[in-house]
Amino acid sequence: MSARLSHLNDKGEARMVDVSDKAVTSRTAIAEGFVAMAPETLDLILEGKAPKGDVLATARIAGIMAAKRTAELIPLCHPLPLTQVTVDFTPSREPAGLRVEATAKVEGKTGVEMEALTAVSIACLTIYDMCKAVDRAMSFSGIRLVEKTGGRSGDFHAR
Repeated sequence: MSARLSHLNDKGEARMVDVSDKAVTSRTAIAEGFVAMAPETLDLILEGKAPKGDVLATARIAGIMAAKRTAELIPLCHPLPLTQVTVDFTPSREPAGLRVEATAKVEGKTGVEMEALTAVSIACLTIYDMCKAVDRAMSFSGIRLVEKTGGRSGDFHAR
């Protein structure tokens, strides 16, 4: 851990980090989250019978779009020329719900962790929006960075 927060200047004021001297490297980030829901809601999604349509396709597109707009949503993030964003879903019966995983890639001077985390967050919110008419008790948990590669700080793998 750095003893100093990189987004603060010497006066403690917020700033965008200067990455102009950093090398361009291949960077990847993987994030995950979980949407807990009633078993019946999961069945509706998996059978393609949700009232608002194809939940997973819509959530996938929403997550990809969100990753591309991260710099507009998170105040000190650099806009990045993403080379790939994927959003995938794994159903779970116990507990009932969907694991959401997003991968973001870039050839750049700064990492893509925020883009992967934003993709997961918005995909989870989209699942809720698409299914709230049948299950307002859905909840999100475990949104976190799972892995990141590239850059000066090296690789990270969550335990």
